[in-house]
Amino acid sequence: MKFVWYGIGLLAVLVVLFVVVTTIAHNSFNQKVKAEVEALFRDQMKSRDVVTAADLEGLPPVVAKWLSVSGVVGKERPATVRLRQSGEMRTTPEQGWMPFTADYYYTVNEPGFIWHANVQAAPLVHLSGRDQLSNGHGHMLIKLLSLITVADGKGKEIDQGSLVRYLAETAYFPAGALSDFITWEAVTDNSAKATISFKGITASGTFVFDDEGNPVEFTAPRYMEKNGQYSMETWRVLMQDYREFNGVVLPAKVEVFWDLSAGEFKWFKGELKEVEYNRPEFY
Repeated sequence: MKFVWYGIGLLAVLVVLFVVVTTIAHNSFNQKVKAEVEALFRDQMKSRDVVTAADLEGLPPVVAKWLSVSGVVGKERPATVRLRQSGEMRTTPEQGWMPFTADYYYTVNEPGFIWHANVQAAPLVHLSGRDQLSNGHGHMLIKLLSLITVADGKGKEIDQGSLVRYLAETAYFPAGALSDFITWEAVTDNSAKATISFKGITASGTFVFDDEGNPVEFTAPRYMEKNGQYSMETWRVLMQDYREFNGVVLPAKVEVFWDLSAGEFKWFKGELKEVEYNRPEFY
């Protein structure tokens, strides 16, 4: 009987130790991301103006219509954006969906973002994630239980993918489409190609718009990583359920796909919870 109680006591100690260690690691990871967000937002609020109808001149008509119906004309152009999202994601077609919550931070005067996520991989098992675009370079960091690094992606392929992601996510801050580092080209009456260039890196993607002028699809070539190897694949975002957030009409729901030779792989489903402009603070 004594050994049973000894075993129970040891198990209790191990559980407490596990909770303490993972809590400390989680807090440390969050503090690291907080410092990165503060660095990203530093000196970003200096130049801000109001979006006018004149700013839309020269854009493809469908892009000008989008900015008009989104409600950004007459509003202050955001220098920073932060938003919250929840949803599900997975890394392979065979894997079950993992729920997540995420905070996003963007800069608009130059392309930059931080995605800070907590993913519930299994009961009592979480992944801490941070995807970053800063000074033209991308960096994806994922840690199991905030302790063990399971992904640490850097390099030109990550840089390109980060610019593609930023370009797609201007749907969350439509005034960003007016940025000097983004150029537009009409493709059809309801689609336009956007090209983003920064620090010697260029990426492009095509937005498709519905009859009301809302972007409903974005497609771009993007590097996909598998087992440490990269290949250029087709990356696609579907945008749905348009709602008003802080006076701007945005897609509340998105689904993200890889269109592969083996078939369509839907790997991300997200729902927008809140958006704040020109509030450069860590959540």
